[in-house]
Amino acid sequence: MTRNLLTPVKDDLAAKLVMLSGPRQVGKTTFSRQLGLTSQYLSFDDEDHRRILHAKTWDRSVDLVIFDELHKKPKWKSWIKGVYDTEKRPPALLVTGSARLDVFKRGGDSLAGRHHAYRLHPFSVAELATQMSPQEAYDLLLRVGGFPEPFLSGSEQFAKRWRRSHIDRIIKEDLLDLEQVRQLKKIDLLVDLLSERVGGPVSLNSLARDLEVSPHTIKHWIEILQTLYVIFVVPPYTGKLARSLLKESKIYFYDNGKVRNEPGARLENLVACALLKDLQRGEDLRGEKNQLCYVRDREKREVDFAVVRDGALERLIEVKTADDTFSKSLGYFQERLQPKEAIQVVGLLKTKASTLALRMTTAVDFLVGLESS
Repeated sequence: MTRNLLTPVKDDLAAKLVMLSGPRQVGKTTFSRQLGLTSQYLSFDDEDHRRILHAKTWDRSVDLVIFDELHKKPKWKSWIKGVYDTEKRPPALLVTGSARLDVFKRGGDSLAGRHHAYRLHPFSVAELATQMSPQEAYDLLLRVGGFPEPFLSGSEQFAKRWRRSHIDRIIKEDLLDLEQVRQLKKIDLLVDLLSERVGGPVSLNSLARDLEVSPHTIKHWIEILQTLYVIFVVPPYTGKLARSLLKESKIYFYDNGKVRNEPGARLENLVACALLKDLQRGEDLRGEKNQLCYVRDREKREVDFAVVRDGALERLIEVKTADDTFSKSLGYFQERLQPKEAIQVVGLLKTKASTLALRMTTAVDFLVGLESS
């Protein structure tokens, strides 16, 4: 499957160091090989590759050298800065990692002005729409998720087995590379508990009681899971809403197949993944400053998503599995917050509808329309 970041990444490699982060097994290595450049792949996890990295004896005749999991190398930022500043081009340099490369503080030197950063996400309907029917893509993403291996298998049984191994490796390998955590079984249980809470505000106190740890510990573990691209947090929107709730955020999974097997939660998670991917694409390609939020007030009126692009409230989005009447909360917040657009996205919709202020559309059509630029 061709990824929509191929062309911009290839263009940027001609002039700068490129850093590509994203979840484990999201397809970063395959992506680098699809660039159409002769390359050498070096992983810091491989002992022989580490010797080459330490000695700086990689092949200078190739077009591209890929440094994978380089953030695990002590003082990696100053090391790659030195390589970038002293090496001639080609080869171009691509640094990839299964954790957010910006959060590692092991090197004090700044890479400002030397690199472009991209985030590679699982497949989305918009990305797949040119390679298969949007409806087929949508159905598969709901059933098995958007990570390449389970998606391409098309098998729910295979996806379930892959998912167990995937989360085990993240917790037992990647997490311990990030910091020393003793209670791995409880973090594994936290992931399961969060998968059952998709779609609603998450209480740290409730999770703390369930796991018999402090709310501060839960908050820290959630931050780690974000760093490792297991989950992402959607905070409440506070722009113009005087009576909004400030404490509880919502949590979604990069792996849509990890969400509890409940149609509404899976659909909402799929939309959240697509929105985040679109907003981060705008940041990585065009330098925008974007945020994905949700809206809720003290009367518990709620809209699933608020899209904030460059500081302006662009969209309110309510997600339903099969409801052809507009959400009262969507209308209420549209009138008070005045976004550019208010949309109700419906999984199974027989007839589209619209008013002067609100629009209703199918989930497939909405998802295909994202990432269009």
